[in-house]
Amino acid sequence: QVQLVESGGGLVQAGDSLRLSCAASGRTFSSSGMGWFRQGPGKEREREFVAGISGSGRTTYADSVKGRFTISRDNAKNTVYLQMNSLKPGDTAVYYCAANVDPRNWYLPQAEEHEYDYWGQGTQVTVSS
Repeated sequence: QVQLVESGGGLVQAGDSLRLSCAASGRTFSSSGMGWFRQGPGKEREREFVAGISGSGRTTYADSVKGRFTISRDNAKNTVYLQMNSLKPGDTAVYYCAANVDPRNWYLPQAEEHEYDYWGQGTQVTVSS
C-alpha cells in the first residue's frame, strides 16, 4: 500500500513559479514510477498527464509543459517534486501525484493514467492573468 500527500499548491500570477511536493509512504518508493497529472476547471472526468519519472530516473513530459516544468525525486525523503516555472492561466488545475509500483515499469516513465496504481488527493494551483 502506498499513500501519497501533495503540497505546495496556491494562487500565483502568470509568470510566477511554484514547486509541488508529493510525500509517499511505503517501502517501494525508490523503485516506483511517479507521475503528476492535472484536472482543469470544468473538466470533471479528464485528467491530463503532466510529467513522469521512472524508478531509473528517466523523465517524460507533456508537450504543453516541456521547458517550463521539471519533475524530480528524492528517494531518501520518499518525495517527488514538480517545479513549475513561467506559469500560465492555462496551468490552473488540481494537480495529482500518482505512483506506479509495477516493477516491469521501472526503466521507463509512464504517461498513461491507467498505468498508475495509487493517487493522492490533489493540490489546487491557480494562475491569474
